[in-house]
Amino acid sequence: MCEGVYFTHGDEVMRVFYINPKALLPVLMQDGSIRLMPWGRRRKQTGQLPATGWARLDAIYSGRWDKFFPKPVKIPVLSFMDRDIEGQRHWYDLQKGQFIQGLIARDGHEKRVYIVIIEPEVEDAELHHRWPRVVQRGEKSRYSFE
Repeated sequence: MCEGVYFTHGDEVMRVFYINPKALLPVLMQDGSIRLMPWGRRRKQTGQLPATGWARLDAIYSGRWDKFFPKPVKIPVLSFMDRDIEGQRHWYDLQKGQFIQGLIARDGHEKRVYIVIIEPEVEDAELHHRWPRVVQRGEKSRYSFE
């Protein structure tokens, strides 16, 4: 389900895990800049946004995120970590021009980014229950920015 990411930010190489309540994800902004944003919300953190780090694509399409004014974004990482059904960690590299699909949700002044997850392809379903949605450079999202 993408529990960790590996990315560069400026001269820093960062490895971030969702379990860390201070976890930040890089977000590619429309002007081409990169902004670090809080990765989801934990149950013990203040705020009204969903207490998770992920947004299921089918839940987005069904409108369950609409009240949080969802905005699709690209998350530029080098690789991400997922656990298989036996709990073993595996790192998966993204290719040049690939991004993890993200969703910025907001409630008043609170803004957080969530990783969009999908059902895995049939051949991967035996290993993973959920998988981050990977998009290509220039690919438009089916849900709107505003």
